[in-house]
This record gives sequence, C-alpha cells and structure tokens, in this order.
Amino acid sequence: MSLFTSVSEWHTTTDTPGTYATTKEVPWELGVKGSGLWVVVPKGELFDVSIPKGLRWAFNRFNPEYRKAACLHDYTLHKLGWDRVTSAAAFSEALKASGVCRIKRLSMVLAVIAFNFK
Repeated sequence: MSLFTSVSEWHTTTDTPGTYATTKEVPWELGVKGSGLWVVVPKGELFDVSIPKGLRWAFNRFNPEYRKAACLHDYTLHKLGWDRVTSAAAFSEALKASGVCRIKRLSMVLAVIAFNFK
C-alpha cells in the first residue's frame, strides 16, 4: 500500500455539490515506488470530479473511488501547469491505485484528455 492509498479522511465537501477540499496533504509518488519523485497536493486544495454530460449515465461524479485521482489531476493540471496528457497519465495511475477497473479508467482518461469540462 502506498502513501496515496493509505491516506484516509483526507477531504471534506464544500457548499458546491461535487466540489471538495483537502483536509490533509495527499502524496503521490510518480513512476514506481521508490522513485523519489513526489507530487503532494496540499491541505486546503479545492477540486471536483467533473464528468461530461454525455458520460454521466456511466460515471457517478459522487463516487468516492474517483476522488483522490480527481484531486491529483486537478492539482497537476491547474496548479502545477502540467499539460492535459501528462496530468491524465498521473490520473490513470491514481485511478488504478484506487481500484478503478481498466475499461472505466480508459474512458475517464480519454475524457480528461479530450474534453474541457468547465
């Protein structure tokens, strides 16, 4: 189990449905365990689980299984300035670590690369 998967009680809801705030740091080690390359989403960071309208029948944005990956994705994309594909790669690995199946993961990754939700 990684630091990422072992972090518990790490977020809270906000006044906006589907939007959350981190209540503690969320660490993610890039690549393989022991790489020493870390992204740490800080406490107090806002994020959401955005799903295009056309895919909402298949994905529930309130599913807690997606939240850590969405948090990491939003942080790398919007705060660190990573491009969509690089952020999507970290998103995919985080979804995998969170137990999301391969087909859903692929669909979600393609969506974050192709669509601008906001």
